[in-house]
Amino acid sequence: MTVLLIDASTDAALDYIKNNVTERYVCSGDPATRAAAITNALATMTGLSSSNFTGPADGDTSGRKVTKNSETGDGIDANGTAAVIVYCSASVLIWKVNLSATQVLTLGGTVDVAAHKHEILDAA
Repeated sequence: MTVLLIDASTDAALDYIKNNVTERYVCSGDPATRAAAITNALATMTGLSSSNFTGPADGDTSGRKVTKNSETGDGIDANGTAAVIVYCSASVLIWKVNLSATQVLTLGGTVDVAAHKHEILDAA
């Protein structure tokens, strides 16, 4: 059986991320809500918009992806061990990305956040 899902359908889901994320938190732990992300935030960036993203575009494996562009020199707000990057709107947690390795952050320093993607594979 052949399965087909047009790119526009997948792009709508990826556009939701791109068009609704307004806040980024570098967090300790693994927050499950926006409130928990704020509580566990070691570095915060607000004012994000669709211009901070690239895509939707063809995925690396298959399907489609959206990429959050990298950030450099973000101020660290608290001491702790970074474990996850959390993206939120003004009211809800939208997307979490676990770090491949934790990183110790020190108040007053800066942190760089590499680009990362969310990919939705083609229907199988």
